[in-house]
Amino acid sequence: MPHTLPYRPCVGMMLVNMDGLVFVGQRLDSKVEAWQMPQGGIDDGEDPRETAYRELAEETGIVADLVSIIAESKDEHYYDLPEELIGQIWGGKYRGQRQTWFLMRFHGTDGDVNIATKHQEFRDWNWVKPDDLPELIVPFKRKLYRDILAEFAHLI
Repeated sequence: MPHTLPYRPCVGMMLVNMDGLVFVGQRLDSKVEAWQMPQGGIDDGEDPRETAYRELAEETGIVADLVSIIAESKDEHYYDLPEELIGQIWGGKYRGQRQTWFLMRFHGTDGDVNIATKHQEFRDWNWVKPDDLPELIVPFKRKLYRDILAEFAHLI
């Protein structure tokens, strides 16, 4: 019964460069043309900020010294997996994710980005206009992306 499963605790990072563009990566394991912002699970006992820095480095190669946190989401944001994905992702233990989001300013250059990391998750990456984000993401995450954009828009 999917509705009885818990949500996976997670963080998401909206990484914005000095031109006001947002980092997106194309998942390595995705068969569709879908992009996403970096995100990842919170380990037991880990602080969400620590997770954000760790996941950013694991997925993009960008170290903490090259970013500053501008804002943290006021509340957690939730999304549910489509029924056909429940049981295929995260060992079937979760029905979706509950995420704390961080808006981060990137102070580095494109040369500081390296998606070919030990825990590689992306096959490609790009900088995009914030308003383009919802149309680039898989449909089941679009509301979440719109909500994050609405919360952070005045700070981007």
